[in-house]
Amino acid sequence: MKLATTAKLPKKTSAKVNDPDNPAWTEDMLGTPVLKRGRGPQVSPTKVLTSVRLDADILDFFKSKGAGYQSRINAALRMEVERNLTGRSSITTRKRVSA
Repeated sequence: MKLATTAKLPKKTSAKVNDPDNPAWTEDMLGTPVLKRGRGPQVSPTKVLTSVRLDADILDFFKSKGAGYQSRINAALRMEVERNLTGRSSITTRKRVSA
């Protein structure tokens, strides 16, 4: 059986402590706020977010090699595309008829 726990409120102090070794922060000490959001402009072409269904053993193989499995899958797909573009096309437009 779980025991109920309650959070204790912090102790309130009425007197402010002035510590010369640890002064309060001022706006001058902090400087102007800097807001950074997002990754900024892309150096290389932006990739497209998509969803692909892969066989479990294929995904396990790439994940077993460590971090960066998505980049390795992308590289393997790129090699296959380049191999098909530079090699002979496997799709024939016309069947040859031997006489």
